[in-house]
Amino acid sequence: MDMLIDGGWTGASDGKVDSVLNPATGEQVDTVPRATLADVERAVAAAQRGKAAMAAMPAWRRYEILEAAARRIEENQIELGRLLCRENGKRIGESTSEVGVAARIFRGYAEEAKRIFGRSVPLDSIPGREKSLAITTREPLGVVAAIVPFNYPVELWSHKVAGGLAAGNAVITKTPEDCPLAIIEVSRYLEEAGLPPGAHQLLTGGRDVGEALVRAEGVDMIAMTGSTAAGKRILEVAAATLKKVHLELGGNDATIVCGDADVEATADALVAGRFTSGNGQICCAVKRVLVERPIYAKLLDAVAARTRTLKVGDPSDPATDVGPLINRRGAERVDAQVRQALADGAKIVAGGKRQDNFFEPTILTGVTPGTPAFAEETFGPVLPLIAYDGFEEALALANDSPFGLQAAIFTHDLRKVMRAYQALDVGTVVVNHTTAVRVETLPFGGNKGSGNGREGIHDTLHEMSKEKTLLLHEVFGAVV
Repeated sequence: MDMLIDGGWTGASDGKVDSVLNPATGEQVDTVPRATLADVERAVAAAQRGKAAMAAMPAWRRYEILEAAARRIEENQIELGRLLCRENGKRIGESTSEVGVAARIFRGYAEEAKRIFGRSVPLDSIPGREKSLAITTREPLGVVAAIVPFNYPVELWSHKVAGGLAAGNAVITKTPEDCPLAIIEVSRYLEEAGLPPGAHQLLTGGRDVGEALVRAEGVDMIAMTGSTAAGKRILEVAAATLKKVHLELGGNDATIVCGDADVEATADALVAGRFTSGNGQICCAVKRVLVERPIYAKLLDAVAARTRTLKVGDPSDPATDVGPLINRRGAERVDAQVRQALADGAKIVAGGKRQDNFFEPTILTGVTPGTPAFAEETFGPVLPLIAYDGFEEALALANDSPFGLQAAIFTHDLRKVMRAYQALDVGTVVVNHTTAVRVETLPFGGNKGSGNGREGIHDTLHEMSKEKTLLLHEVFGAVV
């Protein structure tokens, strides 16, 4: 497959390519160009023409393009799901579902492109301004660079590209190195729908491509989902050009299970939210479970029993529950965190073994709060459970983290729900459901090391536009 620059599909300027491998088998799925700095410069230059064309495009036309892309995604959902499964390693049902979510996201932004409203601001609260009025409108930022992660590439890219185009911007996408293919295919639908040249471009390659976009003078905003370390680097580099930066970063989401929780339903949610969703590679996955001591043993037994029945294997097999991690580096990193936890006194209740890119769904007990498997983000199917005695103790443990993406509480006590909502320093508190949930119409994002701002169909349009004010001086009053 090729990159998309200035309306044309092309290879890298030096002809170099990268292989895209199936993480389950190691087989090559395809090759993509490895973009050079010259390719980045060409794309940024073309985006200046693209942003002018998009800013001049009426909202009804932006709606038509995004709606047409949504229909094409739906028409090809099965084929796209298979492609995503092969390059990413998620279960076939989950990858196909992700494509369906992407179609909904495109359609949602298409509709909202027609509803980017300004405000009218009466000024009669200000002495001397009683006869004046102000109005505001929202305008495109210009050029948005979208840097996309591997774990939910099509879904997360859809928020960035559809949101950017709906707001009237040009967008340059930096695809994930490990799995760019489904994004490339959907980009063809946007081109077929009639986008002007340079309105959307797509670069494949390594970290140097992303950093070049962050440095570029002609890029007005970076929208990135990825690691906290990468987010900090982007903020440092972007400061030189004062461009806007929107970051959705890592998470170490805590789940608090109270003594009145439904043990069986909670166990189902924990297994789904940690093991069978994204093979454990989700920023908002269940990462730490804090269980009130009276039900700790019963819940542990229920989770362990479910975990031992999970089938690990070929993600294209509908019977598979857990597929591979994205690459060997990711699997080795998870393995190292588990070994460190054991050295720090933890015990394995289920799982614990790695084979190539596969890591067994693993339950840990006896984990100390400072060990990496509890204190840091583990991007794989590892679930530590810790008992607590007092509810305030659980809230303190949940907050004792550099991350603040989402948290969950399982209880039927409304007072505890509201206390958790008040006390937890996170972007979202989920009640009686796994943290591994994202609804495209809700604001998604976190506090502390989990990022800045919020992403969602309504919020992204504000993030990717700017407000302009018109002050009409003394326009009210009698006409002489």
